[in-house]
Amino acid sequence: MSSSAAVLVLAPVGRDAKLAAAILATNQIAAHVCDNLEETVPLLDEAQCLVVAEEALISSDRSRFAAWLESQPAWSDFPIVLLTMRGAEVDTRLAFLDRYLIVLERPFLASSLANSVRSALRARARQREVQSYIEQKQEVADRQKLLIRELHHRVKNTLANVRAMMGATARSSGNVEDFVRDFSARLVSLADTHSMLTDDYWQTASLHKLLESELDHYETRDRPRIVLEGPNVALVADIAIPVGMAFHELASNSSKFGALSRTQGRLDVRWSIDTSGDTPIVNLDWRERDGPEVEQPKRRGFGTTLLEKVVTVQCNAKLDLNYHRDGLHFTMALPLRNTRLVPSY
Repeated sequence: MSSSAAVLVLAPVGRDAKLAAAILATNQIAAHVCDNLEETVPLLDEAQCLVVAEEALISSDRSRFAAWLESQPAWSDFPIVLLTMRGAEVDTRLAFLDRYLIVLERPFLASSLANSVRSALRARARQREVQSYIEQKQEVADRQKLLIRELHHRVKNTLANVRAMMGATARSSGNVEDFVRDFSARLVSLADTHSMLTDDYWQTASLHKLLESELDHYETRDRPRIVLEGPNVALVADIAIPVGMAFHELASNSSKFGALSRTQGRLDVRWSIDTSGDTPIVNLDWRERDGPEVEQPKRRGFGTTLLEKVVTVQCNAKLDLNYHRDGLHFTMALPLRNTRLVPSY
């Protein structure tokens, strides 16, 4: 069957098939002539209309044809132009075709056949529009179900993160004021990451935007001192949340003890993607310069615990935290997982 043939013609007796095909071709309607019903049925899925002589159906095994019609979805009323003899009633054995039929008596005028087929094609086009509308509604419904599932999962994880943050912040705070300040800042950072995720149906967040969100308020416009450089990387939510929290801790510590605590201090964050293995790896390099001399901390704070316990375990990342005297140097090799549940529009 020609890919452009919208109409099947089945009239194996006499000249009806050739005549019908010629009339349709004159009216710029592509047609394909079939020799028998057995050949016709497999082609129906791609066709928009069937022109068929009554005797072609009566003399054939109609079971496959009837089964195909019965299996059509609710939106589909496949149009059939039935060629009958003038003055004769439609054979009762074809009663199963009633809802689909356009009856055309022979001998027919060329204009009658062309108009009947055009009417059938218009009806089929409307049915296809209904099909598209139904499929779009189903897609929206499926997306909604996935979003609800994802929301339940995220709320549970978020509450667990908040609880862990609260406990760790309480253990590392010297007084209530320190606790309120640090815990509030961590909540704001977590909320910012969540905002980025909700922009993409709670699916992914940009690595660049995560860094920008944490570092932008430390930048000086008259003398820029922070460099963020790397390709576009979308982090799925299970990775974006702990990584965003880690960037907050690194930025906060730098603003208190590292390069960002000094006017002349500089921070370079650069990353690249290694695609040589089965799973892409983001190699991130955080390097501080021109700040105060750095010393190995005497106790493990929340940031170190977060990096070593959460980011390493939850994200399967490899980290290296070096307290060089001339500036902190942090590297991270982060596998990129693709666990997006909801397809993007």
